[in-house]
Amino acid sequence: MSTDFTPRTPDWRARIEAAFAAQGMMQTLGARMDAASPGEVTLSAPITPATAQHHGVAHAALSFALGDNAAGFAAQSLMEAGDGVMTVEMKINLMAPGAGDRLRAVGRVERAGRRLTVVRADVWAEAEGRAPVHVATLLGTMMCMDGMG
Repeated sequence: MSTDFTPRTPDWRARIEAAFAAQGMMQTLGARMDAASPGEVTLSAPITPATAQHHGVAHAALSFALGDNAAGFAAQSLMEAGDGVMTVEMKINLMAPGAGDRLRAVGRVERAGRRLTVVRADVWAEAEGRAPVHVATLLGTMMCMDGMG
């Protein structure tokens, strides 16, 4: 699938950065936006005692939150000014424990429609001195929300 998307507005990046900065959940998790291009956004967050489960690895909720947001902001990067997105549905496959220092989620638009956008996110656990480990894949649908951008 091609990821060569053309944004509908020239200020797409400033709009998604502002939306990300206003996202309370991402602030709570200590997340940051590491990269953005039309149709693709990378987010990361540290794995801390507050975001770990009882075995000391990242809680699945951290993987889900990062993946959902990375995919959502990827979709929003292709929306008209003034429009936002909301998740209609999202499926997650957890494939390995999220052991490491941080999680990195790469969200991508698979197909952008007028009202619905199909998205995917891959989540990786990263640690110093070790290759990233693919811990989750999410697949979902985002809906364009007129006037909520």
